[in-house]
Amino acid sequence: MSASIELRNKRVLVVGLARTGLATALFCAARGARVTATDARSEKELADSIAPLRKAGVGLEFGGHRQELIRDADLIIPSPGVPADAPLLQSARAKGVTIWSEVELASRFLKGRLIGITGSNGKTTTTSLIEHILRSAGFSTILAGNIGTPLISCVDKASDKSVTVAELSSFQLELIETLRPNISVFLNLTPDHLDRHHTLESYGAAKARIFENQTEADSAVLNADDPGTTPYALTKPQVYWFSRRQRVVQGAFVKENEILFRRDGVEEPVLQLTDIPLAGAHNVENVLAAVAATRLAGAEPAAIAKGVRSFAGVEHRLEFVAEIGGVRFYNDSKATNVDATLKALDAFPGRILIILGGKDKGSDYTLLQAPLREKAILALLIGAAAGKIEKQIAGSVAIEQAGTIERAVETAAHAARAGDIVLLAPACASFDQFQNYEHRGRVFKELVQQLERQATSTTSGGR
Repeated sequence: MSASIELRNKRVLVVGLARTGLATALFCAARGARVTATDARSEKELADSIAPLRKAGVGLEFGGHRQELIRDADLIIPSPGVPADAPLLQSARAKGVTIWSEVELASRFLKGRLIGITGSNGKTTTTSLIEHILRSAGFSTILAGNIGTPLISCVDKASDKSVTVAELSSFQLELIETLRPNISVFLNLTPDHLDRHHTLESYGAAKARIFENQTEADSAVLNADDPGTTPYALTKPQVYWFSRRQRVVQGAFVKENEILFRRDGVEEPVLQLTDIPLAGAHNVENVLAAVAATRLAGAEPAAIAKGVRSFAGVEHRLEFVAEIGGVRFYNDSKATNVDATLKALDAFPGRILIILGGKDKGSDYTLLQAPLREKAILALLIGAAAGKIEKQIAGSVAIEQAGTIERAVETAAHAARAGDIVLLAPACASFDQFQNYEHRGRVFKELVQQLERQATSTTSGGR
């Protein structure tokens, strides 16, 4: 836990009023800060969410972020969606104003132990799995961070005995100062968010800040098979590894279809690969990371195995939706980058009809050519990135410019035959047509469920 801060009478500016900004403004106001919150959207667009802020005495500004607001601020907390190099923040930095992410502020009040998970892909699954294993093993746990509940909303629930398991994004980590997880996990590093971070190096450096304040008393868990993360192994925290391909000096690895945990030269069997309920080789990596983190947190091997076996998976992550006429539909809306889509394609043997597209994040879709050629029979393209994707995957698979997810699902349902897979794994952000990836996934599931009802009605009517 970081050193606490006295918020009473501090002038706090909260930039951005999405879920995290709202929670931050209320948190600071409740502790006596003089809070102003600003958002680029209009008051009308935010009408439903700002009533609690008015009640708490938070000053509100809409329609932009005035430079004048930084003059009186002691502390600025931007929402994760606000780039660290936004003009308002650049001006504040030049004037010496303190700028923290919400997780930095939260860490200064959070009690108990903190496990932080970052990486390009698998964060949500691994974070959820770690919390599930620990809770199943009898630990007092809190699930928070980029996974849905802002860390700052969990401060009042935490105690000296609790373990908070937090998904931490590069957006959150790039503005920390003293945040210090007791156990940090860096899953992998592949190109993502290059529209914001500009280079893979700066993106990786933002994520690697998760290790920055750890000491010899803390533990860091990294992927021994991922060349993107291995250079970030530090000397201060105790380093543990996870690997599908090799025996590690310390950490979790696979040996003869069994996961073992190795520490101080002692190897403990934990569970069989056949016990993992999640599809795909990438989920073996997620489980290995979770085994290492939970064992370091104090869970026993038998409890870890029981937790893994009982884990139901995460919504929007290779989530089975329905089987209609022998065609299986899967929702992987959380696949918001190319690497996540590659992992989704790898999880199935073939005959995939894949829905791709959305808001481009500066991605290279040519990487999809080989697996599409090998595994897919049709790519249905939607959203703003559809044109770029078509150019970069042309010749590898049949392509249909569907435009919308509604048209894509309808076309896929007509084109698929028994044994085929219809997979939503967009490789893009969702913000061109949806509020977020959850909204996109829910719409997909609703459309599939409508098809399922129609199929059931047709079958019943024919009896």
